[in-house]
Amino acid sequence: MHSIKKTGFKVPNNYFDTLEDDLLPEIKLKTNLERSGFTVPKTYFSDLDSDIINKIQKENEPKVISIVSKKNLIYISSVAAAVLLLFSLSVLNTKPETTFDSLDVQTVENYILEEDIGAYEINTTLTEDDFYAENFTDVTIDDDSFETYILNDINIEDIMLE
Repeated sequence: MHSIKKTGFKVPNNYFDTLEDDLLPEIKLKTNLERSGFTVPKTYFSDLDSDIINKIQKENEPKVISIVSKKNLIYISSVAAAVLLLFSLSVLNTKPETTFDSLDVQTVENYILEEDIGAYEINTTLTEDDFYAENFTDVTIDDDSFETYILNDINIEDIMLE
């Protein structure tokens, strides 16, 4: 095994030679002092028991906190206002559902003309089922409407050139 030759503790040189000289003033100082410098009131120890009991009794009294404080009232009213606002917005924003049947023909025509929608865009929205014969209805056009359409919407020169 290992043999330990040194203890690992070191003491400065001449430490024990001057130790007595360093400790003697401390010992003399303690023996010469009559008082420690701290004072206690005369009735401190006699009143100590009653002071402690009084403090304990005061601490055991529970604090009473009012439920209806200004802070709680503001908090509760703000939550109620937020819920009321959310409910009113959800009720008032219910829009009637728009269906294709509710649109009039003039609105659809104006949309197609103003948005510059071409045949390709219209073709992409239609399916094969839209071209079945039962989907088309017979439309009767009176002569006055047909004549007005030809006079206002068709350029006769383009027809004659074809």
